[in-house]
Amino acid sequence: MMARSEEKTSKAIDSIKSAVPSSKGELIFLKLDLSDIPSAKAAAEEFRRREQNLHLLFNNAGVGYPEKGSKSKQGYELQLGVNCLGTFTFTKALTPALISAAKTAPANSVRVLWVSSSAAEAVSTKNYVENLSHVEKMGAFEQYCVSKLGNYWHAAEFAARYKDDGIVSIPLNPGNLDSDFWRTQGALMTCILRRTLLYPPLYGAYTNLFAAFSPQITIEKSGTFVAPWGKFWNVSREMIDGTRPESQGGTGIAASFWGWTEAQIERYTS
Repeated sequence: MMARSEEKTSKAIDSIKSAVPSSKGELIFLKLDLSDIPSAKAAAEEFRRREQNLHLLFNNAGVGYPEKGSKSKQGYELQLGVNCLGTFTFTKALTPALISAAKTAPANSVRVLWVSSSAAEAVSTKNYVENLSHVEKMGAFEQYCVSKLGNYWHAAEFAARYKDDGIVSIPLNPGNLDSDFWRTQGALMTCILRRTLLYPPLYGAYTNLFAAFSPQITIEKSGTFVAPWGKFWNVSREMIDGTRPESQGGTGIAASFWGWTEAQIERYTS
């Protein structure tokens, strides 16, 4: 269980152990700060020092609507830095362990989940990579949408690159959840959201668990968007086109964003 706060994670571990006292499984905390690219890589390397194989990766951490001007440790707009750059760094460094696991694991069981959002569909795909150069000038909601669309691009491109290795890559929208995600919105707005839009956090777990364990999720479905509370979702034509190279009639945005991300993190990980 990888997170920033050891105190909060320890409480979660104790809660899980209390709920299933007969389990013979083991829960281990490893510190992970996705706002810092070298730290994200180091966290993945620490996992690989302990384990050769990784069967299931939940990329569930993220940030939304931070204080204006918030930045990652490397100076990127915080939502782009955490949700995309940090997550990509972490996943890329763990990919050899996923490939190793898929060599002997049952078919379709090795999976990477990328928690995106319905917000991925709320922003245009046009000039996506080019617009990243002025993401800091966007409003908080547009910045969030850009980062969540980025999660989709990474998931789809990962699916294309690692399908032959037997790794399933799934982007998903967990649903609108009553969690600490909204802590910067103020008491009044949070109250309104709770009355009109938000569901208990458990519902988000349902979506994640469907993507992680459902037999409906196969290698043929890799890259397919999963929606609340566990179903396949047809995203926009623009998004589908972005996952295909121009040689196949697409726009190649996913591959371009993958390349852009690799270029950013290489500055701090090479």
